[in-house]
Amino acid sequence: MVSNKKELVKEPFTEFGRYSYADYLTWEIDEMVEIIKGKVFRTAAAAPRMKHQQIVLRLGSAFLHYLENKPCEAFIAPFDVRLPVKSKKNEDIFTVVQPDICVVCDRSKLDEAGCVGAPDLIVEVLSPGNNKKELQNKYEVYEETGIQEYWIIFPSEEALIINTLVNGKYVPSRLFTRGDIVKSECISDFKVDLEDFFEKIN
Repeated sequence: MVSNKKELVKEPFTEFGRYSYADYLTWEIDEMVEIIKGKVFRTAAAAPRMKHQQIVLRLGSAFLHYLENKPCEAFIAPFDVRLPVKSKKNEDIFTVVQPDICVVCDRSKLDEAGCVGAPDLIVEVLSPGNNKKELQNKYEVYEETGIQEYWIIFPSEEALIINTLVNGKYVPSRLFTRGDIVKSECISDFKVDLEDFFEKIN
């Protein structure tokens, strides 16, 4: 993602093009975009709402503190996650996403540009206007590329669903909300008390 350039070029992509990570690296635009299977998706025009940012910061901090001195590492957006299918060459990568939170346990997947390969866990916090992208487009590509857990958080409902990869397909949990304690299957012993978590968020 390239932003805040002094000189901006005209929009370098169209609705009908198929774009790679190599294309993405050449763009000079002042908005955040993602590529999913070659198609460009913009983020919402406005900045994320306060509750969205509080959830990302608080949950990201929980992962950060829990993973201290452990092999896994947590990252928050903006952080490029490249999901190759056949080749790790820039021109052969057609999915580049910026999940709200991701946890990577295989450090060989990390480089100066971000992560290349499937993180172990991804968290997306829904925002108005982006729900279809998170619930459909990202769900499919996260499942196909082998991300072990995909957490989807619904800020207004103060609830979340955990999708766990089983035999190559996601199995969704029930809807968790206040009063529940949620646990990760792939990050051993990590858990969140949702009553306490949402109590501290406005």
